[in-house]
Amino acid sequence: MSAPIAVSAIAPEKSLLRDSARDHPGLFAGAVLLLLVIVAALAAPWLGTVDPQAIAVLDRLETPGREYWFGADLIGRDVYSRTLYGARVSLQVGLGVAALALSIGLLIGLISGFSKAADTVLMRVMDGLMSIPSVLLAVALIALTGASLGNVIIALAIAEVPRVARLVRSVVVSLRGQPFVEAAITAGTRFHLILWRHILPNTIAPLLVQGTYIFASAVLTESILSFIGAGTPPAIPSWGNIIAEGRTVFQFAPHIVLFPGIALSLTVLAVNLVGDGLRDALDPRFVQRG
Repeated sequence: MSAPIAVSAIAPEKSLLRDSARDHPGLFAGAVLLLLVIVAALAAPWLGTVDPQAIAVLDRLETPGREYWFGADLIGRDVYSRTLYGARVSLQVGLGVAALALSIGLLIGLISGFSKAADTVLMRVMDGLMSIPSVLLAVALIALTGASLGNVIIALAIAEVPRVARLVRSVVVSLRGQPFVEAAITAGTRFHLILWRHILPNTIAPLLVQGTYIFASAVLTESILSFIGAGTPPAIPSWGNIIAEGRTVFQFAPHIVLFPGIALSLTVLAVNLVGDGLRDALDPRFVQRG
């Protein structure tokens, strides 16, 4: 009697997983790929063959093989191990930038959406920040504060805040005139309760989608900054640093650039697939079309 019960308990989970993969294949594929990147980053100390900072001068520019799976760089460091540890840096930057930008942007968007007096000032400031290219703004901020992982995260988050703020503001403005919000205001409901009960739940879906795009953009921008020498310090293995170090010998040692470049491309692709899938899954119009 116990066997049929076990089968019936497992079957709905398998059905849910199968339905999710069928209805949103991009989301499913992106989530699986991103999960693999996260596992590789977390398990880097065990998956790596050697210390990413270990130098073997005699093995410099070694081609991929049994000893060096991804080859060796200009001073004999293992590209495979450095690529694994580079995933840690990229994921920290992406998650940190997304969390910081969403938090600050949410606060500014809520204030701007509810206060017309604050809206004029805050949105003009946001417009001014948006008029500056994000890479240029990040370079300027890092030049003032110095190159470090924390400063890179802060600089990239500041560049993303205006987009989040304008998104939240648009949601708040559209909800402010809805009957259920006006009824809550008429009933004397406190301001923080209106935000918590009626406004914030409606911002979660667009913020989740926006957060994935910020994540992908931050990973890519950090690599660009590191490539031009304005990102993470050279002592920290990141994909941008590895690619920058290998660009001078690309013609006869392309493996130094190839493998971290592939890892960067797959990570950005995975996060974008998750973002597109979440947008489609959370969009009521998409659900109605399905």
